[in-house]
Amino acid sequence: MGETVFWKRPAHDPRQVSAAPTLPASPGSGQDEFDVSKLYSGPASAEGSTEPPVARLDEKFRQAYFWIVNHAIITPYYDIEYNDTARPPRSFTFGGAGTELRLPSGMSYSSFVLLPLLNFALRKRALFIGGPGRGKTASAILMSLLAGYDLRTVRRGIQHGQPQMTVADLLGNPLPKALMESNSSDDIKIAWRQWITMRVKIVDEYNRIPTRTQSALLTLLADGYAEVLGQTVESPESAWFLTANDDMGGGTYQVIEALKDRIDIVIKALNFNPRFLDDLLVRVEEGVKPETLLPKELIFTPEELDSVHAQILKVAIPRAVRRRLEFFAAQFDFCDLAAKEIEYKSKDTIHLAGKTLSQVCAEDCGRDKAKCICSQTENGLSVRSLMTLLAFSKGLAWFRGQMEVGLADVIQIVPWILHEKLAQNPGSPFFDATGNGIYRVDRIAWIRRAFDLACEEFVRLDLDRSDPLLELDQAFERGLEGVAAGEVRKRLSGIETHLAGLAKGTKLYAHVHADVLKLKYYHQRYSNYLRWLTTVRS
Repeated sequence: MGETVFWKRPAHDPRQVSAAPTLPASPGSGQDEFDVSKLYSGPASAEGSTEPPVARLDEKFRQAYFWIVNHAIITPYYDIEYNDTARPPRSFTFGGAGTELRLPSGMSYSSFVLLPLLNFALRKRALFIGGPGRGKTASAILMSLLAGYDLRTVRRGIQHGQPQMTVADLLGNPLPKALMESNSSDDIKIAWRQWITMRVKIVDEYNRIPTRTQSALLTLLADGYAEVLGQTVESPESAWFLTANDDMGGGTYQVIEALKDRIDIVIKALNFNPRFLDDLLVRVEEGVKPETLLPKELIFTPEELDSVHAQILKVAIPRAVRRRLEFFAAQFDFCDLAAKEIEYKSKDTIHLAGKTLSQVCAEDCGRDKAKCICSQTENGLSVRSLMTLLAFSKGLAWFRGQMEVGLADVIQIVPWILHEKLAQNPGSPFFDATGNGIYRVDRIAWIRRAFDLACEEFVRLDLDRSDPLLELDQAFERGLEGVAAGEVRKRLSGIETHLAGLAKGTKLYAHVHADVLKLKYYHQRYSNYLRWLTTVRS
């Protein structure tokens, strides 16, 4: 009989933060030349100072990440994968549905911990989805604790969605005495709820809130203020964490579209892996409550959070990465059969006419609809979605200690941003192709596959090396001041020649449509400038 092994609590104190750097530099790696702290760190301490060095804020965020995954949230899922360029990942394929397991060769992360941290840093609006008891609210509570709130304040500030919730329950009540003595609504004083002014806001089961109260929540979430009886209160920029028990937002009440549209990122709470039952046993036997163990060194001051936000916005997005994003984003909204005029060849035109893409796309447009990404969705991407994607790409790169966004950052973040933004077209031949049926269920994999397909087409067209609009973009970005009439006419002629070549040589694919509209825009700007030049001279 084998020896009985009893589980012992690790010797490491969960209240202690490791002094070792989370991104150690290897000898000869050149990391010192690419140290983000040189760009973002504050003034150095005076020479000879005995004060301990202040940790870089991106390092502090990484320390918070590793503390949470090691001591607070049991999440063995490393689904945000990075690989070293010199070492490709190993992979293994299992039988059944043909599942592939990849072993990333670079430092990778759990989305369930990393994405809330990025949302916290960027002051955005996250939606946790997953079954009851998966740690959605617990993760949001940890974000509030990182912001410096005590546990009692955090728990009192959580808004628990339930069918009887009124606007007054959510926002506040008029003071009875002020209500009795006031002569007008301007004199009424409101006892506002404390949570409105918190920098981290938690709304649990938001899909159980009545529709009228959802509208009040929308005003606070989207516009940053609350209103009761004509009185208003401002809310600071906040990180929002909402929870729901399923992907569709189903609950007691249907979530209003405007509120769903304001969700910036979706975070999936995955099931518990029973192979980590020992960790639960420790918590049962020793009464461990991770939310009471957060080290003080990991708490961020309001000034630090402001600095973090400013640092993230300074992270660069190179043109090569922006071009991939432009190409990808162009695929979704375009529909050649939506309109006669080129400006209105959009899925919005279809919806405004009371039609669906499936109805319009049934006609032949001369394209392979199993390959064209435009056939896969009923809608395109909003300006808000694209801005959010840019912001989170910057945030992810900053968290990894990088000075600029790489294509891998976009690949990893894009499914979580667009999870609730893209509506699938169930009639697309793409989903009927062999092996593609799973994408109807696995939206993360579907969006990631769409991005991969767009990148493959981008490479096939050799747009990395032969961007047809590069010279025109560069010339226009230098401005029009001082450009002579002869040069303007030359550029106008170049635009017309380029359009003639596109019209003769290719169908109006989604990316071509985007290029053509930009060329028309340049043509109009140059034409207006030439008209102004000739008018001034005459």
